[in-house]
Amino acid sequence: MNNITKILIPNRGEIACRILGTLNRMDIPGVVVYHAVDEDSPAVHQAAESIEIHGPTPVSAYLDMEQIIKVCRQTGADAVHPGFGFLAENAQFARQLAKEGITFIGPLPETIELMGNKVAARAFCIENNLPLAPSVIEEDAGKTFIESAIEIGVPLLIKAAAGGGGKGMHIVRDPDELKKAVQLAKGEAKRSFGNDEVYAERYVENPRHIEVQVLADQHGKVLHLGERDCSIQRRYQKIIEESPAPALSPELRGRICNTAVEITRKTGYHNAGTVEFILAPDGEFFFLEMNTRLQVEHPVTEMVTGLDLVELQIRIARGEPLSIDQEQIQIKGHAIELRLYAEDPENDFLPATGPLLVYQMPTGEAVRVENGFTEGMTISSAFDPMLAKLIVHGKDRKQAIEQGVKALEETLVLGVTTNADYLKQILSHPAYSAAQIHTGFIPLHEQDLKPKQLSEEERNMLLATAALSSREFINPAFNIPEPYAFLGNWRN
Repeated sequence: MNNITKILIPNRGEIACRILGTLNRMDIPGVVVYHAVDEDSPAVHQAAESIEIHGPTPVSAYLDMEQIIKVCRQTGADAVHPGFGFLAENAQFARQLAKEGITFIGPLPETIELMGNKVAARAFCIENNLPLAPSVIEEDAGKTFIESAIEIGVPLLIKAAAGGGGKGMHIVRDPDELKKAVQLAKGEAKRSFGNDEVYAERYVENPRHIEVQVLADQHGKVLHLGERDCSIQRRYQKIIEESPAPALSPELRGRICNTAVEITRKTGYHNAGTVEFILAPDGEFFFLEMNTRLQVEHPVTEMVTGLDLVELQIRIARGEPLSIDQEQIQIKGHAIELRLYAEDPENDFLPATGPLLVYQMPTGEAVRVENGFTEGMTISSAFDPMLAKLIVHGKDRKQAIEQGVKALEETLVLGVTTNADYLKQILSHPAYSAAQIHTGFIPLHEQDLKPKQLSEEERNMLLATAALSSREFINPAFNIPEPYAFLGNWRN
């Protein structure tokens, strides 16, 4: 058993606050490292200890393994919870921590390497006869990569082997465009991940993105906590996730979840992870990738299961066996997560920067807010533009959608542009309500999701309201100037 007494979090924003919340409940001191741009963040004030780290850029500070390990030694932290992003899926970091006798709250370095590289994961799936879309890598023998890819047939998806988030990803519908797309993907992959390896796979038109939350202890027990639907995406990035996935038959749901458990068991996985699948319109599903960390969208699973995934991660890292069995895990109600971004949906989702002049999040029993900012802080371009996550719960999907709309209406952010209204437009769309969702939902309904144009009367009323609420307008227009104000109500 690993005796974890203090945990360092090499992360920031809402995920650092989220982890600290569980640590406080478990009475485990938490240490947060922070770059100067985050010195006034809630995580820094919430942690038992906070240590400033440095780097040429803010991101580089959070990626500096040696500096973070030095802070572990300095503070006596004997475990690290990486959250997501930054070093969360870095096998070298996990290996260096192990050499220092520091527990990495996540899977073994070998597992991270196996599942973190999509080409290695693909080979693993082929070896174990797991569902995989037709694909080809550059090392496949017999023919050139381009020739082999063309044989699969268009449309094709060219993807970076070592990354995610849409970087190094291109859809090819014309075989004559394949060579150019491969060159572009390799260049983007090299810049983003330091590895220009790419592969090609059959592109499934308008699929659903279904993922399964798995847990595995160090004693051979593997569980799934149900599935999530993450199909609502913009530029390959998820913005709305929900659990359970709507419109799945019990038989198909069972096959997907059981396949995820099989993959997890065969990899020798420990800790929390997520197995992602592409679900074709005809019901066929293919392995996409495995994320060897806590997902951004893990709260929807927590909302419907009542389990604390961070606590379970810590207990598994300690060497404790999972105390629950598969049949004990019950999915109750429906949960939806809405990612609130500082971005402009009307300008190709361009990230927005500026001060948070007003920053008010919704409250209530049916809503959970995971947030890493406070009013007065400045949103910079140094990091991902996500501000917070609004997670709502209802007795069914219809009620969860209603709660989501209500939460967005109660959200008020001034100073930076956000996607709050855009998210509300999606939730209110008839196709979303009818669960007619897939990864092409946003481009398909692009025109419907645009903000409605104000009439001239509505515009004039808003301008009048704004003017009447401005002291600079009211004072000279309505206040009596001196010396006449001195005379009071006297009349001649």
